[in-house]
Amino acid sequence: MHIPDGYLGPITYGSLWAAIAPIWFYASKKIKETMKASQVPFLALGAAFSFVIMMFNVPIPGGATGHATGATLIAIFIGPWAAIMAVSIALIIQALIFGDGGITAIGANCFNIGFAGVLVGYRIYRLIAGKSDVTSRKRVIGAGIGAYIGINLAAFLTAFELGIQTVLHVGADGRPLYSPFPLSITIPAIMLEHIFLFGIVEALVTVLVLLYIQKSHPELIRG
Repeated sequence: MHIPDGYLGPITYGSLWAAIAPIWFYASKKIKETMKASQVPFLALGAAFSFVIMMFNVPIPGGATGHATGATLIAIFIGPWAAIMAVSIALIIQALIFGDGGITAIGANCFNIGFAGVLVGYRIYRLIAGKSDVTSRKRVIGAGIGAYIGINLAAFLTAFELGIQTVLHVGADGRPLYSPFPLSITIPAIMLEHIFLFGIVEALVTVLVLLYIQKSHPELIRG
């Protein structure tokens, strides 16, 4: 779901930079209020895990890539606001150092994957898990469903942002100035890959890791 440079016009990427900036500010504030000093290394580990899992990406027709993110899984262990920062840090490093995702599109990629994907995936997990014990199967089911829906929401936002460029930015000759693919192409091209492949991979990774942690270190799961 990494959007490269040149596929989003200034209206879109500027708006998403403006949207993600206050989210980062609020998330950092929540981390200071709720995270103990001894938990800070887990924030770094979350960013490293997200970075590694997102490096295994596959180009998708329409101007993006498909990959797992680990977003919901990270939120389960360190909380949603810390996870937003962890995934965002991974995305920023990938863009600045490895060219994986555009620099102008950092705001868009962080909003789609690091905010929407994290928050929705985690909220679905919490809704299903409820007040169950940390070793409950309800938490595993909630984590799998949350991860699947979270990554597909991020994919949909990516597809939508790319697809509307043909409406927002058109040259005098009628040709698109940025992403040349309309919604009729970007939505099926990106969503089908995530519904039938990457979403399943994301859910499986989340479930398998959570099952392992439940058995070996249940104290790491947030109550």
